[in-house]
Amino acid sequence: MMMGKVPLFSPSSSVSSALPSYVAFCLTLQVHRLVSAQFIVAGPDHPVTASLRGEAILPCHLSPRISAENMEVRWFRSKYSEVVHLYRGGRDQYGQQMLEYQGRTELLKDDITNGRVSLRIRNIQPSDNGQYTCYFQSSVSYEEALLELQVAGLGSDPVISLEGHQDGGIRVVCRSSRWYPEPEAQWRDLQGKILPSASKEITPEADDLFQTEITIVIPEESNQKVSCCVRNLLLNQKRESAISVAELFFPRVNPWMVALGVILVLLAVLIVLASYCLWTQHRAKGEVTRGRNLGWRER
Repeated sequence: MMMGKVPLFSPSSSVSSALPSYVAFCLTLQVHRLVSAQFIVAGPDHPVTASLRGEAILPCHLSPRISAENMEVRWFRSKYSEVVHLYRGGRDQYGQQMLEYQGRTELLKDDITNGRVSLRIRNIQPSDNGQYTCYFQSSVSYEEALLELQVAGLGSDPVISLEGHQDGGIRVVCRSSRWYPEPEAQWRDLQGKILPSASKEITPEADDLFQTEITIVIPEESNQKVSCCVRNLLLNQKRESAISVAELFFPRVNPWMVALGVILVLLAVLIVLASYCLWTQHRAKGEVTRGRNLGWRER
């Protein structure tokens, strides 16, 4: 009985049959890498800081330097559809722009042939704070970069007021408003040393701004001068007001009030003197008249 030949597995034949597919895969991957590596998008390596109601410039560029005139350049927030500014087809497109950015953005294209563009945002608001994506798309590739905008605003000058007695001392309160983001508030002495505060409070205001209130209790026998310092840490700028504790108990007298008081006293004295003179003259005339009447009667 003859047995049929069983085909044996040949490793060389399997490898040779899989080789064309492997080569094709490698070529496809390499082409994809070459296409996707045509350019990269880069932005600043640090956050961009802008002042409230001012303007911000967000720079972005391609590497290597190639023209972006015929590319799509899109700036958006957390979502691709949240368009801050869109450039496509060689011009700015405003149809998809978010309502809160309408009329406030401008794409600076002076160096677009070298792949450099910047987004200008005017009238900066607290809501502009956060991350932005700079996106470039050509006919064969696209890349993007992430940028961060930090919004900062200086508030009002601190207002210091006396609000009664507390714990055997005088309670002094400092208030300042219209800050962004939340400020740092401190009491300091004349030498700049930080003084312990009795309480601190930061409360939100309209338009996402903040108000700060800080309290200190000062002994009544103290004659030191204290200052309230409120600082924006992003801008490294501050507003400060100072007051002498003695002034809380002996307020400064307005010189105009002093002058008015002196004038009123002098007027009162003059009125009294004039009245006395009139009275003495009237009395003297009365005595003369009485004497004449007596003389007539004696005759």
